[in-house]
Amino acid sequence: MQSIALSHASAPSRAMSWPLPLATKEQAALPNDAKLLDLMKGAEARRLFKLEQLEVNWDEQAGALWTFMRPRGRPSYNPDFLEDFHAWQRGISAIFADRPDDIHYLLLGSRTPGVFSLGGDLHHFLACIRERDRQALVAYGESCVRILDRNMATLGLPMITIGLAQGDALGGGFESLLSFNVIIAERGAKFGFPETMFGLFPGMGAYSIVSRRVGAAFAEEMMLSGRIYSADEMKEIGLVHMVVEPGQGVAAARAYMQRNHRRHVGARAVYKVSHGVNPITLAELDRIVQIWSDACLQLRERDLKVMQRLLAAQDKMQYAAQAAE
Repeated sequence: MQSIALSHASAPSRAMSWPLPLATKEQAALPNDAKLLDLMKGAEARRLFKLEQLEVNWDEQAGALWTFMRPRGRPSYNPDFLEDFHAWQRGISAIFADRPDDIHYLLLGSRTPGVFSLGGDLHHFLACIRERDRQALVAYGESCVRILDRNMATLGLPMITIGLAQGDALGGGFESLLSFNVIIAERGAKFGFPETMFGLFPGMGAYSIVSRRVGAAFAEEMMLSGRIYSADEMKEIGLVHMVVEPGQGVAAARAYMQRNHRRHVGARAVYKVSHGVNPITLAELDRIVQIWSDACLQLRERDLKVMQRLLAAQDKMQYAAQAAE
């Protein structure tokens, strides 16, 4: 992959100078609350390029923020990983809220070979279910849907979001991918909601997004069947926008940005209209999380054993990926 300007280890360019703590006379004259806010924004901006499980790079020429997931352990959304996503979104807002025209694209991909994301943290789910800790399940779900809600609204910034699936996006991993304006998938990647295998359903946005894009009947078929789909099938159905050959995802994303350069304002407006015409409210997502949490606590022991077997399979995948590196 061609290097991208400004990695987390690089010095910021002049166009990306972050607010510094109380460095000017104007800042010194600010009221205490305003000083605190400025300090917080500066800290969030600096942290953006130092997140443990997210690799963030800034391409100034394209106005693109490239982000790749590097989850600790299994390629799923562990609770600490979710906190990195919250910090990621806060950092982006801290940097670009006062300079929104600088950022045109926000891209998310994965560094795990063959996997975009396997979604929810099954280890966490098992522990919460066995301890009958409904509140912990709700808290996890609410954390997920807040990230998803802000991503669907592009953080209030005039940018286009791009999800890059160079590998499988399953369960909550597919849910998160669906929150992007444009989805680019490499041929060979697989997609679907296998939660029905252990008696659950994807409870953090999937039904809301899929039903609005391609209809409630298909959303229910996907979730109840647990069928796994190819990238080409997802494009034909309308849930993936572009399919490219393996290894060509990053190049395809760059090419999309270049082609779209002159049409960025119009394209961004179309996605904004789409979000407004088919709104998905946070209240709706929270209600579904409540239903999902109740369903978790109704699972039987045999369902939990299936979940445990899937967790073991994820562990093997993790070890294989580490050996490949």
